[in-house]
Amino acid sequence: MNTEVQSAFRVGSVAVIGAGPAGRAFAFRCAAAGFAVVLEDVMPSNLRRAQDEYVEYAAGAKGSLRYATTVEDAVREADLAIDFVPDELESKLEIFSLLDRMAPPRTVLCTPTLALSVTDLASCTYRPERCVGLRAAGADLLSGAVDVVRSRFLVDPVEAAVVEFLAALGLSVVVIEDELEPMLVKNALLGPR
Repeated sequence: MNTEVQSAFRVGSVAVIGAGPAGRAFAFRCAAAGFAVVLEDVMPSNLRRAQDEYVEYAAGAKGSLRYATTVEDAVREADLAIDFVPDELESKLEIFSLLDRMAPPRTVLCTPTLALSVTDLASCTYRPERCVGLRAAGADLLSGAVDVVRSRFLVDPVEAAVVEFLAALGLSVVVIEDELEPMLVKNALLGPR
């Protein structure tokens, strides 16, 4: 197991992948709460819209927000990377693969999903102990309670860091086990590395 995971881990920098409405709102909330945020989108129009909208939030922000046009640039220094891609297996596997290759080993991969097994997604990475799912009762991840979904690989220091991060955003957090039946689980026999 990675010794860095065994010690205390805190989120200070966040990469938000996807600058659509949900990604923008999440990035703005993170910056307002004091985090160093990089917002990435392949569509320049989404980044321009984010820049225009952020002007309203920037005055009260305790953190920072910058923009990136590549995932590699977005995750280069991220402690936590969260995607806002469609909640479909193919899209999630593609973004998890990309994030896993480009982000530093310490980076936690976080994904909002209602339909997919986080255990499956985690098993397709080289960092299954650092993969977390998020589920919200409504469509909006930023209102109400958020469930932190534990895969079978997640380690306690990472769970604690994600819970602390979400609490800093003003969210009510509940930790639950991944109840969706894994179908892919490539690393199930290997366990966390």
